[in-house]
Amino acid sequence: MKIEVWSDFVCPFCYIGKRRLEEALAQFPHKEQVQVEFKSFELDPNSPKNIDKSIHEVLATKYGMSIEQAIQANQGVGQQAASVGLTYHFDTMKPTNTFDAHRLAKFAKTLGKEAEVTEKLLYAYFTESKQIGDYDTLADIAVSAGIDREETIGVLNDQNAFSNDVRMDESIAQQYGISGVPYFVINQKYAISGAQPTATFAGALQQVWQEESASLVLQDLSTENAEDASCVDGSCAIPERKE
Repeated sequence: MKIEVWSDFVCPFCYIGKRRLEEALAQFPHKEQVQVEFKSFELDPNSPKNIDKSIHEVLATKYGMSIEQAIQANQGVGQQAASVGLTYHFDTMKPTNTFDAHRLAKFAKTLGKEAEVTEKLLYAYFTESKQIGDYDTLADIAVSAGIDREETIGVLNDQNAFSNDVRMDESIAQQYGISGVPYFVINQKYAISGAQPTATFAGALQQVWQEESASLVLQDLSTENAEDASCVDGSCAIPERKE
């Protein structure tokens, strides 16, 4: 079973959805046969790297609400995060452009470290309040995952490196009609939108596994007795010879 996850590193529900999927997988008896692959999605491709506003101010401006309302909304999201063991520090978060972070994740994928770097990027942004649009910060994250620093800086400095990989994910998202994240696609046939409850993911995993693994039952359209016209267990029925 393959699960493709479209998400962004500054999307609070993406981290929550990721953790809930992981909780469901931990309960799934066939988890060793499930492959999870992360796909790039930018919530705001035009966002600058350095934003001189708090996440509360960014939210208030975007949705036309007061700072107090934005703070209250973020507190609600923070409570959801806490319910799955995550700690969000909204007061010190550093909003930024995530394109380079996505490029780093694609580079990490070539080294078999996509899952580890994805987790570290989310943790760095939401819990450690790091500026994940900054090259030095991204290099630090890569090094913490066992990736060479100089090679990482070289990739980040080359604006073409892994850019097509990110754009390809975003193009596929458009083809699927994905307009929000997190978005989970299972075996390119089934979809789950949003940070659904753990039980929803668990039920989906079981349902897909059963449907995909069900043995094929054929409808028999034979008109003759099969025993008179077939070979079974190394022997064949021989019709009586008519004199």
